[in-house]
Amino acid sequence: MRLTTARRSTLFAGLAIASVAVLTACGTASGGGDTGEEATELGDYEGSVSILAWPGYVEDGSNDPSVDWVSAFEDETGCMVESKTYGTSDEAFSLMKTGDYDVVAASGDASLRLVAAGEVAPVNTDLLKNYDGIFDFLKMQSWNSVDGVSYGIPHGYGANLLMYNTDVFPDGLTSWSAVFDDAAANSGKVTAYDSPIYIADAAVYLMATQPDLGITNPYSLDETQLAAAVDLLKAQRQHIGEYWSDYLKEIQAFETGDSVVGTTWQVIQNSITTGNTEVVLPDEGTTGWSDTWMISSQAKSPNCAYAWLDYIASPEANAQATAYFGEAPSSLAACDFRDDCEAYHAGDADYASQIWYWSTPIADCLDGRTDVECTDYAAWTTAWQEIKG
Repeated sequence: MRLTTARRSTLFAGLAIASVAVLTACGTASGGGDTGEEATELGDYEGSVSILAWPGYVEDGSNDPSVDWVSAFEDETGCMVESKTYGTSDEAFSLMKTGDYDVVAASGDASLRLVAAGEVAPVNTDLLKNYDGIFDFLKMQSWNSVDGVSYGIPHGYGANLLMYNTDVFPDGLTSWSAVFDDAAANSGKVTAYDSPIYIADAAVYLMATQPDLGITNPYSLDETQLAAAVDLLKAQRQHIGEYWSDYLKEIQAFETGDSVVGTTWQVIQNSITTGNTEVVLPDEGTTGWSDTWMISSQAKSPNCAYAWLDYIASPEANAQATAYFGEAPSSLAACDFRDDCEAYHAGDADYASQIWYWSTPIADCLDGRTDVECTDYAAWTTAWQEIKG
């Protein structure tokens, strides 16, 4: 099952602004917080469940009659789905504070904030029969657990890749140096992701090229390390033709030749029709995402919420949802219902190990350091504004 261009256009029109938005300082001081109790057993379904998610994650056929994995869930459980989409992680955080939603699909730049604010509850994964099938490298990670406690289940995952024009780079590329140290060679035709989280991409490059900085986690930067990343991005800025956050605009820029090298997603490269682009996961590694289905600490329908988490992790439903969005599924069994798992490197643990998944930078260093305070997302937001000028 492949995501068609028409479906991609419909989906990503709702994501024209950055997938990761400017975060407020609230909830970035630490990863802990007072949340609801973990369920020990499940009861009767309540008859409905309210879900907050990115566009394309909860499709019931109303956007496209051929795209529907919600109806089967409703038929199976009797839990009628009420869903709302959001456009930014900041919006999702604010909406979850209302207590109106039982379930949220949270990106890594929002998940720790939700935990810290007490808006989501621990998830007892023993109550989810499909949890065992999820790839181990996605479970109990820094963006979906705190202190050994699970706060949700993985939805799928993807990498931020380096895309290049093969006419300009006939010998191919293997390093992010093409957009950093060597960016001047294609000045004005370099593109980069428009979000403060892109600072982590610079940090990944610095981990490999300036080891003396001591960066071991690109989301865990002290003031000195953040300053180094900012300097690198300021130097890059003069060679950027356009920062992108609109999926469709990056496709157009590469098809017209206005952009010849920069960060991208696999689904974007799949959509380009000119046949002169390639993508690579560079030698230095990269950033990426793995969104998490989380349950509200104020859930009015906790049993239906657990049922949704289990259902969306089931092979067929997960295959449909992740294929539609354009990412790897969360389990190998889901690949039985997709024909493009190879393109997304689904289940390739070595490939996945090169991805630093989006995580909210917080003052309590995610790399375990206790002798220094790390910079939080508020500081990254200020730095990004300075970089762009």
